[in-house]
Amino acid sequence: MTHLNKKPRLEKNLTVNHIDDLPDDLVFSILRKLSSSASCPADFFNVLITCKRLNRLGLHPMVLSRAGTQTLAVTAEKWSDSAHRFLKLCVNAGNIDACYALGMIRFYCLQNPVSGASLMARAAIKSHAPALYSLSVIQFNGSGGNKSDKNLRAGVALCARSAYLGHVDALRELGHCLQDGYGVPRDVAEGRRLLIQANARELAGSLRSYLSLKSGDETLTELNGLQDWFDSGRVVLAEGLRMCSHGGCGRPETRSHEFRRCSVCGKVNYCSRGCQALDWRVKHKMECSPLDLWVGAAAIGVGDEDVDAVEVENHAAR
Repeated sequence: MTHLNKKPRLEKNLTVNHIDDLPDDLVFSILRKLSSSASCPADFFNVLITCKRLNRLGLHPMVLSRAGTQTLAVTAEKWSDSAHRFLKLCVNAGNIDACYALGMIRFYCLQNPVSGASLMARAAIKSHAPALYSLSVIQFNGSGGNKSDKNLRAGVALCARSAYLGHVDALRELGHCLQDGYGVPRDVAEGRRLLIQANARELAGSLRSYLSLKSGDETLTELNGLQDWFDSGRVVLAEGLRMCSHGGCGRPETRSHEFRRCSVCGKVNYCSRGCQALDWRVKHKMECSPLDLWVGAAAIGVGDEDVDAVEVENHAAR
């Protein structure tokens, strides 16, 4: 019998982990959805550290193979051996976005161009449009090697494949190649058609992004340049090397005088004709020093669009 004055003993509250009761198939399905739709790496990793089971299942190849571009978007500030291992796990799981992301980082930031190009090639074989375009830029410039390593025909072929898959930058680059006869027989009319098509797709993409932001929806973006690696100070350009002057690119030179420079002012450098055209349209048109081109154009009645075309074609001097 319990004494009247004695308080009844309380049983310990045992925490029940209901996650352990869920079948593996259901957990895999949830984690795969999370890995493909997370808005940043932290959203995914915060779930993995919840318990050992989620950590084990979350690092399974079935989950990592579906990781989206935002889940893989490890910034320079967050880069560590653990981040490197995570991307390698995703690569081993067959994730082509991880092949592209790690390939770009190794090629341009970790001074390992052979491994970086190999990883991008693995993604390109699986018809990954950004990887195909990056490899085309490497071929056009002979990046990671000597000037004699340029292969213009290979660059055009890779660019054309990427453009066919819908990559806007590749479509624009291919248009300029056709206009200039760079690595391909010159066809000005077809080049202009591709440039108009690229501008239309770019405008449609901008409108979709604007509407998504206005409605509060989050959009996934591909790896957009490597500028933050150099801004963070983690990677320092060797003396005499330059960055692509187009703000949305971020590619650095891998050897001296690799990129084209503006033949008029000589102050800006571009890894590709596409970057040159974009930067000219966005800002360099207002910054380039000579004024006689605009005065002459106004005198003969040349429109602004025609001046852009002349300037872009004549800017590609070494």
